[in-house]
Amino acid sequence: MRLTPAHLDMATAALRAVLPLEYPADSILRHFFRDNPKLGANDRAFIAETVFGVLRHRFFLESAVEIATPRSLLLVYLAKFQGLNLRELIPLASEAEAKWLMGIKAVSVESQLLAVQAEFPDWLMEKLHGFMEDNEILDLGRSLQHAAPLDLRVNTLLATRDEVIASLAKDGIEGGATPYSPIGIRLAGKPAINRQELFLSGKVEVQDEGSQLLGYLLAPKRRDMVVDFCAGAGGKSLMLGALMHSQGRIYAFDNSEKRLNNLKPRLKRSGLSNLYPQLITNENDIKVKRLTGKIDKVLVDAPCSGLGTLRRNPDLKWRQSSQSVEELKRKQAAILSSAANLLKPGGRLVYATCSFLPEENQEIVQNFLDCHPRFILLTCSELLAQQKIPLDTGTFLQLSPRLHGTDGFFAAALELSGTEA
Repeated sequence: MRLTPAHLDMATAALRAVLPLEYPADSILRHFFRDNPKLGANDRAFIAETVFGVLRHRFFLESAVEIATPRSLLLVYLAKFQGLNLRELIPLASEAEAKWLMGIKAVSVESQLLAVQAEFPDWLMEKLHGFMEDNEILDLGRSLQHAAPLDLRVNTLLATRDEVIASLAKDGIEGGATPYSPIGIRLAGKPAINRQELFLSGKVEVQDEGSQLLGYLLAPKRRDMVVDFCAGAGGKSLMLGALMHSQGRIYAFDNSEKRLNNLKPRLKRSGLSNLYPQLITNENDIKVKRLTGKIDKVLVDAPCSGLGTLRRNPDLKWRQSSQSVEELKRKQAAILSSAANLLKPGGRLVYATCSFLPEENQEIVQNFLDCHPRFILLTCSELLAQQKIPLDTGTFLQLSPRLHGTDGFFAAALELSGTEA
């Protein structure tokens, strides 16, 4: 696509709308596109890509310009990270902009402070220094500066992975098997999959491979009673339903009516008949309490800082803070404790977050185990091996973009022993 002044103006306007970061960037962009209906698919793709690119590299971009405005950040991003040469950019720039753009190519990312190279704000650097060396922080930061691939999950009630890959290829969409999930497909590029017949007929859903692995850790059996405690729009609930061959019963709990409403069309497409969405007010809702001691498997994908998803949601590192993480930790502990009450003896609970902070992960699990002696910690690598998934990250499932190509994920598997302690 040839860059025009109009592209630059629209991308600048979109970035100006996003940068106060009062609301999620993807939500602001959706509103922006709704307010500008004449933008074509290529225009929207360019705007979204550049806005998220600027957010991923914001610290460096701000350090490279004298006055950080949406337009100056955009120009530097295009020059430094999109590889546009000055011949392409200067006709779109003012005389003053052209002058400082000439010097930008010489500014090196490697010469910047660690926080700028890693693109982590001070509050997060302070936390990371508590459990990581500088080189590990830099590796993590760099891995989160790349756009995430698009992963699909095959609905095994309706299709096989090989069938879906072959069908995608016929439509000119290149995809291959994910390395760990037996039902995952990783696409090359970002095709508009929501317009594909495979998607519309419920044969595939968009779901990161790391998220898919949570279903295999829980490993529900056909006739189990299962609760997805923080179901959101239900991606994991739908996967659990397919693993259970649409038998047994799954309760998809969430305290957001909007999120559960987003599950309805997905549920209809899926062909499942064993999934029951349930709106709850909080973790102590009567709908939760009436299931005490009756459930075989519980999945708690807890509300968290979301820092493992920075490839997709780079704005989160500025929208979260030490204070918000403290609030989340209280929520995580309360939800885990409430969800654990649902299990039958011998039942399994999987606690998961898309965060890499130990205080949201190992520490929450350890504090829970200290207060609940009837629960034992299972080894995630052994549970995955039972599902013929050769992925060994030890006792806990710990995934990272750099090592596994997934979002940053953490999971722990717990079992309620059959006897009183």
